[in-house]
Amino acid sequence: MRNLLILAVAAAALATPAFADTLTEVTSHGIILMVQDMQIEVSYTPDGKFTAADGQVTGTWKIDGDKLCTSSNFAPEVTCVAYPKDKKSGDTFTLESPQGAVQIKIR
Repeated sequence: MRNLLILAVAAAALATPAFADTLTEVTSHGIILMVQDMQIEVSYTPDGKFTAADGQVTGTWKIDGDKLCTSSNFAPEVTCVAYPKDKKSGDTFTLESPQGAVQIKIR
């Protein structure tokens, strides 16, 4: 019984956001995209959809390895961007996208 309890606590600890994969954090919490002094909030839903810029941008997303692949009403072609490992809610980092470097903060 004691071993089962220890195993359950260890499993719960490993499931916390600190141990989660970057893309799971991104799609669970959303991001703030910072481009040219503008902050754009992006929210993801579990059904593979996202919204940004107060609903002006809508689209779909999927995870492909270390890449987040998206298409939207503004960019209908699927674009995949690699994300760094081991990022969590509150972290800020720079991504190289087809449109250039952008700063990302996980909410």
